Amino acid sequence: METVVHGVLSGADEAIGHTPLIELQRLCADLDGTILAKCEFMNPGGSKKDRIAKHMLDAAQARGHLSPGATVVEVTSGNTGCGLAIVCAVRGYKFVSVMSKANTIERIRMMRILGAEVVLVDQAPDSPLGKVSPKDLDLVEEAAVEYVKEHDAVRVDQFHSEANKMAHYVGTGREMWEQADGGIDAFVEFVGTGGTFAGVSEAFKERNPEIRCYIVEPTSASHFGCREYLGPHRIAGGGYARDLDLIDHSLVEDYVSMDDDTAMRMARELAAREGLFVGTSSGANVAAAVQLLKGAERGSRIAVVLTDTGLKYLSTPLFDV
Repeated sequence: METVVHGVLSGADEAIGHTPLIELQRLCADLDGTILAKCEFMNPGGSKKDRIAKHMLDAAQARGHLSPGATVVEVTSGNTGCGLAIVCAVRGYKFVSVMSKANTIERIRMMRILGAEVVLVDQAPDSPLGKVSPKDLDLVEEAAVEYVKEHDAVRVDQFHSEANKMAHYVGTGREMWEQADGGIDAFVEFVGTGGTFAGVSEAFKERNPEIRCYIVEPTSASHFGCREYLGPHRIAGGGYARDLDLIDHSLVEDYVSMDDDTAMRMARELAAREGLFVGTSSGANVAAAVQLLKGAERGSRIAVVLTDTGLKYLSTPLFDV
């Protein structure tokens, strides 16, 4: 179990976690119910992925997989890479991020400034520029596997790592429960690797089996909801239209689809009305929660995660105002 560190910290990795939980009172003023938002964008690397970066490296160290000065490699859309770059910098490891050229320039620059090597993989010939498709992700995976072989590096593998889920089970979920004094009726989460949904849902269900947990997916990539893939989308960090090993679907109450425009509009509204400057998946989570408060979850207290900072989206259409 993670503990709060008081006084002077020995490194940036110790500043990960224990983020605020904010009730979205202004946004929910005319709704029957409320939304409790976990501000994961306030982590040192600007996203919830800082948690799994620390937890996965802790696990690798405990297993003896990381010798001093070792090279760590991961496939990432940028947020996990920023978290890993921070923890590796503090602990003396080299970090290499393998990612698609479709990802935002802000994340690439941030990782490089943090000392990471960034390997950019060309998009598939039929992929729209700036939108990561399943084919793009396959190409990135192939490049990462090859890099690990050639450089004798250590892959943390967030899509399959139990430490990914456990970071949110012992951290995010437990914190939200304690901050809300157990006053949570439902949980809504846009899935990328599935680690946040898996960890938080398990933590909540252990404490109250009646809590209802919803997965959010892009409308054009509703892989779990209706097994349909219509094409790439602009909700970054998820909607990869593939099965996710970390998710136990018996924990899922239902699947909520979310279109790009609604997610981006809600992200802008969170900034303007609540002073919370966040990205597209955060907008998707809150928009899905609002949709549920108007329907199946009327009168509920819904917990969501604000995934990452809007500063990582300045070059995208999200904040073209």
